[in-house]
Amino acid sequence: MANIIGAITTSHIPAIANAMANGLEQTPYWKPFFDAYPPVRDWLNEKKPDVIILFYNDHGLEFFIDKKPTFAIGVADEYHNSDEGWGIPTIPPVTGESELSWHIANSIVDEGFDMTICQEMRVDHGLTVPLNLMWPGHQYGHVKVIPVCINCEQYPMAQPWRTFELGRAIGRAVASYEEDINVVVFGTGGMSHQLDGERAGFINRAFDIDCLDKLVSDPEALTKYTNLDLVEQGGAQAVELNMHIAMRGTLLGKVTELHRNYHAPISNTGSGLMLLEHEMPK
Repeated sequence: MANIIGAITTSHIPAIANAMANGLEQTPYWKPFFDAYPPVRDWLNEKKPDVIILFYNDHGLEFFIDKKPTFAIGVADEYHNSDEGWGIPTIPPVTGESELSWHIANSIVDEGFDMTICQEMRVDHGLTVPLNLMWPGHQYGHVKVIPVCINCEQYPMAQPWRTFELGRAIGRAVASYEEDINVVVFGTGGMSHQLDGERAGFINRAFDIDCLDKLVSDPEALTKYTNLDLVEQGGAQAVELNMHIAMRGTLLGKVTELHRNYHAPISNTGSGLMLLEHEMPK
């Protein structure tokens, strides 16, 4: 049986990639952010997961406003990155995992999730920044990645309860996969942040920390929020919390928090890093 051994929340803002490319990790602005990552990297290097299931949102590279699936999953053997206009260096290809991803796709469609299934897709900073944060210097080629994309840009969007149920369905699909492999799930994106409008620069630290607490101890409480609640409490782009909520939904067994960091602002964003260890139910 495939085994979800843990999960990670992390920011994916493009400024992180530029900071890494320019060697700015230990400058005063960036040091409190980057200094939190070595324990998570050490854990990944110790556990050596076979597969990463990575929840992210596409910011217009593959899915633009003319076609925006609510949920999409990649089933390819390889994923390519290209220039998004942020000045981020294009990274080497990401290795896919087609057998488990097809198993997940079939399983969750059977459960009623009408996924967009992508046999080819380009991946943007939402996926590439977390991989490079965990394996600096593009040293992620040994791990296979299953991208799961959630619309967080254009209404209508799935509500938090639905993204949590998507995570639950993916967790059940992994548990039913017969091959003996270890999986880690990433929930990526900003916590509170607003990039435009009258509240540009808005960050709600208390709300972010409460969300991190609930991701550990009471994730279903987060499903009581609507997307409009997330916008009111955390800013216009706080809907990206849905990736954290979906990640937590995949964890069907016992969860133990191993590491946490919260830092703001980073590029006008609240950034929450969390490492959760997971024990699959018997």
